[in-house]
Amino acid sequence: MNFDLNKIEKEKIDEIKDLKEERSLMAAIEKAKKAGLVPIIAEVKKSSPRIGKIREIEAIEAAAAMEKGGACALSVLTDKNFEGKVCYLRQVKGAVKLPVLRKDFIVDMFQLYESRGNGANAVLLIATLLKGKTTEYVDKAHELGMEALVEVHGEEDLEYALSSGARLIGINNRDLKTLKVDLGTTEKLAPKIPRGRIIVAESGINSIEDIRRLQKVRVSAFLVGTSIMASPSIEKKITELTGK
Repeated sequence: MNFDLNKIEKEKIDEIKDLKEERSLMAAIEKAKKAGLVPIIAEVKKSSPRIGKIREIEAIEAAAAMEKGGACALSVLTDKNFEGKVCYLRQVKGAVKLPVLRKDFIVDMFQLYESRGNGANAVLLIATLLKGKTTEYVDKAHELGMEALVEVHGEEDLEYALSSGARLIGINNRDLKTLKVDLGTTEKLAPKIPRGRIIVAESGINSIEDIRRLQKVRVSAFLVGTSIMASPSIEKKITELTGK
């Protein structure tokens, strides 16, 4: 067997090129809006601590269906409590042309380097966890060439999120303690976010009616996981939510 080092070098360069490819989540949201579509960030999510197994499907297969359905970007859960793996980032990035967001509980700077090294274009940063360190993590994400979606769960998190300089502010409708979902959380917090920020509603988005309700409070995009993954057809569900 001949060991072709030149061939291996070329393959490796191509592999790294795909991982390094820059794709903007903010630009994808704006592009969908200009096309008259609801910007849907579809989430690859096999399981959840609340309801258990949602769907048995390969990450690549789910991602391909989401892209075909019209999602503007993909969120990839990498936490083990959701049956996620970091390697899914790399797999999904190579399978689609959409921006890829890493969704996890990021509490150490190493995870930001890990995210970038596995192809993430953006990372979810939870202000409830990071508190006063939120700005530091946003700055590092930007330095590494990623966008930051800073997530808040209550009014007490807003100061950390807004002072971080992040353009993308996520409002999670799920109470982290009780796991109950209330779309009223977004309705309460969105008006407190200055114009110029992109508001992303998270959790509890099940229908176009939910979307229309939250659009009234300036929500620009919707991160949707369970209702898409649990649908008989991932592709058709996304098409329905985008208003395509």
